[in-house]
Amino acid sequence: MSYNQPPQQPPWGRPPQPPPPSHPSGAPNPYMPPPVPPSSRPGWTRKRVLLPCAALLFFLGIGIGAADGGTASGQTVSEKPRPSVTVTATATTTAEPLPAETVTARAKPAPTVTRTKTIRVTVAPAAAGDEEEGGDTAGGSAYYANCTAARAAGAAPVHAGDPGYGRHLDRDGDGVGGE
Repeated sequence: MSYNQPPQQPPWGRPPQPPPPSHPSGAPNPYMPPPVPPSSRPGWTRKRVLLPCAALLFFLGIGIGAADGGTASGQTVSEKPRPSVTVTATATTTAEPLPAETVTARAKPAPTVTRTKTIRVTVAPAAAGDEEEGGDTAGGSAYYANCTAARAAGAAPVHAGDPGYGRHLDRDGDGVGGE
């Protein structure tokens, strides 16, 4: 079995190609696109050279036009603005003070608001030898239903061992009720 190698290009380049087929009458083939003439400049020239040059010329023109300043408004270069004379007159008048009026202020007494709150305090009779858990340990006979009642009676804060101390008054369990 023999092995055929693919044909190689000759060292001097590609072989010439035959011209595209044309119509028998000599007119170009209507199905073939017309040949594109090679451009004289590469495509990147417009982006990299022409557009920045056009922008530079544009900004130079703006700078030159702005520096000219006086010729655009109709003045010639030889005309220079001249200083003008301005007269300013200042008149100073002093106002006389008006006579002071004496005003006497009298303080009105503030209205007195008195609030009374009635709190019913229930006192449990103390029994000798009958001690409840967290009840009276000093032998007093005071009982407060809540911290508000203890404050109203003037006993708040109630410490453990004082008359009227109860665990229901001491939520955090630190021995002081009605805080």
